[in-house]
Amino acid sequence: MTEWMKGNELQIRGANGALGGTMRLGAYPAVLERGSQASKIYGATEISERHRHRYEVNTFYKDRLEQHGLRFSGMSPDGLLPEMIEYEDHPWFIGVQFHPELKSRPFAPHPLFASFVGAAVEQSRLV
Repeated sequence: MTEWMKGNELQIRGANGALGGTMRLGAYPAVLERGSQASKIYGATEISERHRHRYEVNTFYKDRLEQHGLRFSGMSPDGLLPEMIEYEDHPWFIGVQFHPELKSRPFAPHPLFASFVGAAVEQSRLV
């Protein structure tokens, strides 16, 4: 990652700059769009999830992607960083920027995993 937003200020790392400060690590809040599949799964419109990555979504293409059915259903509280995407007309298509497996246990699955398995079972009945 060579460019990222810190607040409302663009940060730029040089080609040979250190990578250490560019990792997004730890729990970050997200605001889920009301009525989205994500907000229904969580039963909430505000969540906190764990991250460990150096990559961000380029929001330059957000409008174009939305015109083709992609919904940015979860954003950082400042509205700058996409956290979750989904397709409304799909039985279960959700992409996330965080790591749900870090909050999942064998007998206490993360809500996204439980929802995905439930959707797969439902779809298998239609075949």
